[in-house]
Amino acid sequence: MMRIVVKIGTSSVTDEHGAINDQAIATLCDQVAQLREQHHEVLVVTSGAVAGGVAALGLSQRPTDTQTLQALAAVGQSQLMNRYNHYLAARSLIGAQVLLVPNDFIDRTQYLHARQTLGRLLELGCVPIINENDAIASDEIRFGDNDRIAALVAHSVGADVLILLTDIGGLFTSDPRTDPTATLVASVSADDPLLSVHAGSAGTARGSGGMASKLSAARIASWSGVRTVIASASRINVLQDALNSVGGAGTQFLPHNRNLSARKLWIAFAAQHVGTIVVDDGARNALITRNTSLLHA
Repeated sequence: MMRIVVKIGTSSVTDEHGAINDQAIATLCDQVAQLREQHHEVLVVTSGAVAGGVAALGLSQRPTDTQTLQALAAVGQSQLMNRYNHYLAARSLIGAQVLLVPNDFIDRTQYLHARQTLGRLLELGCVPIINENDAIASDEIRFGDNDRIAALVAHSVGADVLILLTDIGGLFTSDPRTDPTATLVASVSADDPLLSVHAGSAGTARGSGGMASKLSAARIASWSGVRTVIASASRINVLQDALNSVGGAGTQFLPHNRNLSARKLWIAFAAQHVGTIVVDDGARNALITRNTSLLHA
């Protein structure tokens, strides 16, 4: 049995008009059901609430002011969850909505509560459907895209695999939408500086996360010991292929072989950074090379 976190972006759950794409969600639920039949545990991180609200209210374009965006998220989230519940129920599965805000990861107590709740939902046989709580999220402190949420969820629940579904087939040597010579990068090792890998893709008109945010998420997952796959949501049986490392099924980011404690991972990637510590070369070497503490035992 494996524990799998699947993130699907706005461009993959909405159509060209920005409306929620029922067929895309139905297909995803089919694949989730297939993994569940193989006794895997699956958590879904979904985008699409704001885009769904734009379409539901018949707006011609996505607004830019915070209050309207939050209102649209409230409208779209209920419709989005209704689709997931419908298609999961058709496969005898129960979805469980979980809306998160950054403080659920920043505050250690909230972080532990969220982890316990997600774990209990999996024990009960539910499929957690996770999104940022855009309707109330503060503009000053928010995730901004669900790639980071997916990586933090994968870290918190001890996932084996994080699958980031998008509208292209993985990480390419250049943007395949504009460069016909672009080739797929099959694998990225944990020792590669993931954030320095060229990724010129920004978010789409309907979403907020581009390839750069996915590389950042893959870095978090790698340090958490989680294998990450960036793959196309439109690929047939993409979840099964990504799980089984089928060639051409996306780009794999291998987990780091240096194990950090759960608390160190939380400090590194979830806790809010509010200051800076300057150390000399000797202290730096002790921390990074020898993995030792600067404090006396």
